[in-house]
This record gives sequence, structure tokens and C-alpha cells, in this order.
Amino acid sequence: MRKLLALLGVLLAIHVAFLFVRPAGAALPATADAVDVGIVFDLGGRGDKSFNDGAYLGAERAMRELGARVRFVEPGEGSDREAGLRLLAAEGMDLVIGVGFIFTDDLSQLALEYPNVAFAGVDFAVGVDSTGAVIQPPKNLAALKFREEQGSFLVGALAALVGGSKKVGFVGGMDSPLIHKFEAGYRAGAMHVCPDCEVIAQYAGVTPEAFRNPGRGKELALSQFQSGVNVIYHASGSTGLGVFEAARTLKKLGIGVDADQYNEAPGYVLSSMVKGVDAAVFDAIKRVKEQRFVGGIYQFGLAENGVGYVYDARNKALIPDSVRTRLEALRAEIIAGRITVPSTR
Repeated sequence: MRKLLALLGVLLAIHVAFLFVRPAGAALPATADAVDVGIVFDLGGRGDKSFNDGAYLGAERAMRELGARVRFVEPGEGSDREAGLRLLAAEGMDLVIGVGFIFTDDLSQLALEYPNVAFAGVDFAVGVDSTGAVIQPPKNLAALKFREEQGSFLVGALAALVGGSKKVGFVGGMDSPLIHKFEAGYRAGAMHVCPDCEVIAQYAGVTPEAFRNPGRGKELALSQFQSGVNVIYHASGSTGLGVFEAARTLKKLGIGVDADQYNEAPGYVLSSMVKGVDAAVFDAIKRVKEQRFVGGIYQFGLAENGVGYVYDARNKALIPDSVRTRLEALRAEIIAGRITVPSTR
């Protein structure tokens, strides 16, 4: 009890906001065997139009379809995210989810401290030992990983094919191994269809704050557009909103990330590289609900429909039929293993 009170005090001190959310529409009534889930959002929180919102949608679906009880924790600026995870674990949640690779170390430690609690990490950063072997997470921790490089390869090819320039741009958030995956795939895709193209890649910063700096995103995008780039792909959280603003200002094109971001700049968003964060979160909750949760590394790529790109009625006019056909052929080659997409720069 003392430990729990202490944790509550910590959370109050760092201004963590607890959101008790009810899903839209009718939800299954909670039952005695209802699964209790705690989710801690990454920096930027809900409303990022990206992977935090994806995690929310997956949890909302679990509330609606599985009768899950979900508590959302949104850390305040400069807060200790580990405290939010720890509180949820101490309260005896059935599943605790951290959204974002910055939770990797905290989740690994807490999974060892609370062996009877299931944990999951969206974009969990799996490490390797001195021999190069992959370090497996604790048995009660699911590492939910996406093959972002595969989806990024396709939008890289798209940017080169429709850009009308020998230059394509990339704006990353935090200069980190995870975002390097996006850049590596994007670069490979562009070079695959246009070997003499130049990929201009820049990052907004070296700390998590780089994921929520639209002003910096706009500054980088304007510079790239003015250098001859016509299409920029961003992997930068809400920083990317600045990229879209620059595209709208100069009548260029942006490519969104994680979720369909067309609404951020209608007519100026060529496509979005989407990740099935919502499906991965729902799947983790369902596994706990059905008592078949197993820790380990879960990969979601093109073959699993874990990543992809948006092509629908709203953006199809921006993508010629010949380009769409080429992209689908590239997708098939990647799935078949005939094209290996790099995940590092």
C-alpha cells in the first residue's frame, strides 16, 4: 500500500493525466472475467494523428467487442513515463502496454518485477548481444514490431515515380534506429525505381521532443522543397504536421506515416505509409482475454498486412494507374522474398 501511495504521489508531481475513456457506440458490458488493460501513450499523446491514435483505436475496439476495461495514461511534459507503467502494474492490470520505443527499457525491467502481469510494447526496440544474436524479451512481454522499412520502400518508389524530380525528401523525428528503418526503406524504394535519384534526409532532433515540433518540421520541409524536392515523406509524429503545412504552402506533396493523414492537407497528401498499430494492440488484448498470451517478438510486415500504403478514392487521382500497378508488383516481390528491403542506413 505504501508503494502504491508513493507511486500516486509521483504521478501527481509529474502531472500525468489519467483518461478514463468510454468507447463510441455500444460496448459489451464488463463481466467478472473482463480484462483490465492499462496503456501509456508516447510523447505527443492522443491526437497525434499517428501511432498513439492507432493504439487508442485498437483499445477502443477491445472495449467495444471484448468488454475490456481500459485506462489510458498520457504523460505530461518532461514526466517520468516509467512511473505510469509501474502504477498500472502495481494495480494488478492484466495487460500493460507502452506505446513507443522509448518504453523498451522500462517495460523490460517491469516485466521482470511483475511476472504475473502481461506487458506489450508497441515499436519495442529488440537488441542483440555481443555475438549478434537477438535478445528475447521476458516471457511475459510481447514486443510488437513492424517492418516499417517494407511499407517505406513502397512509398519511396511512389515518391520517385510521381515526383517529377530527381530529388525526393525525408523528414524524420528523433534521429534514432527506429526512424532509420523508415529512411532506409524509403531510400531503397526510391533508388530501386530511380537509381540516379537523390534522397535528401533530415531529422528534427536527437531527443523525443523531435516528434512534436511542427515548426521544425515546416522549416526542414520548406528547405527541401526549395531545393527541388517535390515529395517529402515524414516519419516524425506531430512534427510532420509542419511538413504538410509546407506542402500546402508551396503546392507540393507530402506522404504521411502510421495512419492515413490525408485530412491534414487534403489534396497535398500523396499517400500515407500505414502501420496496423490498432490491430496489433487489439490482438494483444484479445490474447490476454482468451488466456493465450505469450511473450516474444511479433513482427508485422507486408505479408501480415501490418504495413502498407493508402490508395483510395481520395488520393487515387494523384497516383497514375501505371504507378499503382508498379507498386503492387513491388509489394508482391517483397512478400515473395525476391526483394530484400534494408532496415538500416
